[in-house]
Amino acid sequence: MIDNRLAPYGALTLRVALGLMFIAHAYLKLVIFTPAGFAGFLGQVGLPSFLAWPIMLAELLGGLAILTGFYGRYVSILLLPVLLGALMVHAPNGWVFNAPNGGGEYPAFLALTALAHAMIGDGALALKPARLPVLGTPAAA
Repeated sequence: MIDNRLAPYGALTLRVALGLMFIAHAYLKLVIFTPAGFAGFLGQVGLPSFLAWPIMLAELLGGLAILTGFYGRYVSILLLPVLLGALMVHAPNGWVFNAPNGGGEYPAFLALTALAHAMIGDGALALKPARLPVLGTPAAA
């Protein structure tokens, strides 16, 4: 059963946590690892190094959009490839994220959190909440 009085605030809590996580990871890549260092890491794991800036910008701008509730549901869906890519990189290292080179636990959790956000909605205090079409109904003309 869903408590309709508190559900919008639960969705808000989920949205704020997810948005802040994306912003924190963008900051980590920009300031601590540096763009050149992150590009080098991508090259070491077999991904094109030119993806460094698009990933960092997607995390930063996407995190801000999710945090503020500016079409956050759509942004969570659009960021799933970034999270699934991180999962593919870290999963071979084991499950727990404190394993050497990080395991798949955290990226898997974040991917499922983004999916939950997309399904639940933006919740309370969203600047521009996104509405997904209802499955099985014709699209509006």
